[in-house]
Amino acid sequence: MTYTPREMMIVTAAREIRDGDVVFVGMRLPLAAFVVAKRTHAPRAIGYFECGLIRETPPAALLYTMSDPANVAGAAWAGGLVDVMGLLATGHVDVGFLGGAQVDRFGNLNTTRIGSARAPKVRLPGSGGAADIASFAQRTVILMPHAPHRLVEEVDYITSPGYGSGGDWRTQVGLPGGGPSAIITTLGVLRFDEHGEAYLASYHPFTTPEEVRAKTGWDLRIPHEVDITPPPTEAELQALRVYDPDGVWIGEA
Repeated sequence: MTYTPREMMIVTAAREIRDGDVVFVGMRLPLAAFVVAKRTHAPRAIGYFECGLIRETPPAALLYTMSDPANVAGAAWAGGLVDVMGLLATGHVDVGFLGGAQVDRFGNLNTTRIGSARAPKVRLPGSGGAADIASFAQRTVILMPHAPHRLVEEVDYITSPGYGSGGDWRTQVGLPGGGPSAIITTLGVLRFDEHGEAYLASYHPFTTPEEVRAKTGWDLRIPHEVDITPPPTEAELQALRVYDPDGVWIGEA
């Protein structure tokens, strides 16, 4: 089966969910990844939604907002934002998904502004619950289209912390969560070494390590032996396309 770079990214993200994980889901691509995981290799994963919902099953219909009736119907628990964020803060979330305008080589995310504080070029939506997820989840997975202006050496503003300036920065500032485990893009998968710096762990079948490095805003480290990301299986693509048949979220931008 043929597939798009965005479908490759979503399926690869779904594989980061382990069976039995508590997942802070989020909307759009993370939601699609959660559905794929639930319907393939992780049927016992549990989804937390920032609006206060907890689900043991994927929503029956495509969601356009987190509080759509389709998400409330069949939910295992319907509480409020404070309830779910409290569970997050006490360490109950295994993996949370994040995205943003910029990510840097230490996994720090920017969703606040592009440019300087005095004269920003673009104002962005801000954190929402992203900083909480980045701070408290046992691990986070970052989803990002791969482009030099998105994968930058240093973000213009740290909205959601990754590994800060590297090393034991998270411990020094008292963050209890484990930090990012992967940056998954439309070209490959970046993981983090013992110093908290990203390196290329795998490249998608339709690209090359050289292209990935050329489209990264820093001198991305590429190991001597780097894997090719396994392509989507027929079951993974079917789960994805059945849930979003019109490509509302999974279609190319």
